[in-house]
This record gives sequence, C-alpha cells and structure tokens, in this order.
Amino acid sequence: MAERVVVEIRDGVADVRLNRPEKLNALDGPMYRALVDTCGEIRKQPAVRAVVLSGEGRGFCAGLDFTAFQTMAGDRAASSAMAENVASRKGANIGQRAVAGWSELAVPVIAAIHGPCLGGGLQLALGADIRFVAPDASLSAMEIRWGLVPDMGGSLALARLVRHDVAKELVWTGRTVSGAEAVHLGLATRQEADPLAASLELAARIAGRSPDAVRAGKRLLTDAVGRTPDEQMALERQESSALVGTSNQIEAVTASFEKRSPLFRDPA
Repeated sequence: MAERVVVEIRDGVADVRLNRPEKLNALDGPMYRALVDTCGEIRKQPAVRAVVLSGEGRGFCAGLDFTAFQTMAGDRAASSAMAENVASRKGANIGQRAVAGWSELAVPVIAAIHGPCLGGGLQLALGADIRFVAPDASLSAMEIRWGLVPDMGGSLALARLVRHDVAKELVWTGRTVSGAEAVHLGLATRQEADPLAASLELAARIAGRSPDAVRAGKRLLTDAVGRTPDEQMALERQESSALVGTSNQIEAVTASFEKRSPLFRDPA
C-alpha cells in the first residue's frame, strides 16, 4: 500500500500531500491514521515553521471513501468517520483528530485546494488557518446526502467562518460551491490560479519571519472571537511581553536595519 500522506520538509516548510490520487484522496482508515500520525511527527520538529496541505492528482479530497462507506452502511456503529471511538462516546474520534491536529499545530497551516473538496475533505481543509482555492475547486458539506452531519469538527469550523444562516444552508442542502463563491462566503481566503504554488510561496514568506512571533500570532488569533475583549487584550500583553528582548526579536530588528535576511533560531 502506498503511503497515504507524503511529506517533504525544505527550508522550514512542510509540504504535506494526500497521496491517494486514484481515489481522489478519499478518506479511509489508513488515511485518517496517516493524517493523525503526520501531525504528530510535524509537532516534534521545531525547524518546521509553516505547513502546506494539498492533494495529489485531480483534487484535494473527495471525502469519505464511498467503497468504505458502502461496507459500513449496514453497521450503525461504524457508519461514521469516528468508528474508533463512537462506541464509548468519549473523546475526539479519529476523524476529528485528523482535522484538529492541523489547527492545533503551533505553526500556520495553509490548505491548497483544487478540484473536489467534499464532505470530510472540506472539513479537513477547514482545519487549516488559510485556504487558497483554484477556480475549478468545488466545495461541499455533503454529509446530508448520506443522512449524516459533519462529524470531523466541521460544524464548529463552519460556525466560526461563515454566517450561521449560511452554515445551516450548506449543511442542510449539501450543495456545491465554486472557488469564487467559497471566497465570497468566507470558506476560503482567496482564489489562485495555482493554489499550491501560491501556498508554498506564502509558507516560505512566513518561514522567513520570526518563528516565535508567528507562533504567538497563531495563539493570539485562534479562538479570539471566543474571548472577551478584556481576555483578548490581556493575551496581547502577555504574548507581546514574552517576545520583547528575545534573541529572535532582536534579530528581526537588527536584520531589518542592516537590510539583510534574518537568521532566526528554531523554538525550543
């Protein structure tokens, strides 16, 4: 069996690709486990400063493997992406872990989306911090077609990214939206002719910034809407104070004045 996920790390950027192109990178048990394991490995590597998540072949991810779905159709306990944990009802299921791992990484994650990005594939993309979409991208919360609801954290991500009425419409209808409409609705950051190239370029730019400040920025902005203004202002003060006078912060200033590329230390 070919590796479900392949990773190449270069100059601080982890280029992560779903690698099941013959199935449009459809999600099955090995794919879920590979996604979880990949996040775990990246988390251990302080030299990684940004991640690009994409799919090989004709699309980002077509969602749940339909063959696997048919196999599970007669087994209610296995009919969801969270087959590993559904029986106990405790803790995150493997599908939720496969998505949450990207948002929980300390570094920025950019999803490069082309072609189909459906069901669990959309939920996976929503776990990224930024999403670039191709003009030919097609996005859908399509679980309703199988009598299901998003079960990989998609309901939370949708509610944070788009208006509640829009989230409900997408979940209740399972309709497909284009790359342009995804940007309009707030599902995607912007449309790019070549989202992978644009994502890698942005990741390289981020990797050239102070990794301490980048990580602080992710902590500061993630879940900001869930904090009170006082809590957010307190976190700003905390993160800013922790950066001032550190070696990477001093190097950022020095390199800027000397008009050279900075040489940052990897976080501990």
